[in-house]
Amino acid sequence: MLVWERPEPPDRPVPAPLSRERIVQAAIRLADADGLDAVSLRKVAAELDVGPMRLYGYLATKEELLDLMVDAVHAEIRPTGDGWREVLLSLAETTRRAAHRHEWLADLLGGRPQLGPNTLTGGEAVLAAMGDVDLDVVVPAVSAVAAYVIGAVRREITERRAERESGMDQRQWQVTHGPYLLRLFATGRFPALAAVVHDGPHLDADQTFRTGLDFLLDGIGARISP
Repeated sequence: MLVWERPEPPDRPVPAPLSRERIVQAAIRLADADGLDAVSLRKVAAELDVGPMRLYGYLATKEELLDLMVDAVHAEIRPTGDGWREVLLSLAETTRRAAHRHEWLADLLGGRPQLGPNTLTGGEAVLAAMGDVDLDVVVPAVSAVAAYVIGAVRREITERRAERESGMDQRQWQVTHGPYLLRLFATGRFPALAAVVHDGPHLDADQTFRTGLDFLLDGIGARISP
């Protein structure tokens, strides 16, 4: 029986009250602070001041815990709006914001299908918003938006982690590596790249995300209303 259907054991207030929700929230706190490497059943039990064996009445494996964590964060992803475009836009932006609040989510997005109640509720809202659009368009359209968001979010989170590890923000990186690129472009071997660096738009992360998403939604719109 999947963890979503398995009943919790009876409450035992001594030595400490416990529930799946408390376990999941403790795991999220650890992951928010120190990443997924900080999450184990032993560490979560210590966070809750209980013995590790008590957790096994509520979940069987760490994989189940990760599934519960992802679904808990999906409660923060609530697509809203009138019509398919607004809802897909909301899905993308709320997913991105949730991943920025919980960087570890970027490592788990795009894995096996999530079957938790919050995830399914969000999926239902998105599909319902597509209205009477043919399913041959709906399915690849929603998949395309999900793939775009996962890729964009993972790139952003990777950049944030790299900045923390190197102690160098984007501006400092450009100052450090700029002279090398200028010398390389001066050879004339990379004229297209040189043109992009010198004359291309220099968008911040929010603008980059929204512009790419608009391109994708415009393409979906062309398929829906040729």
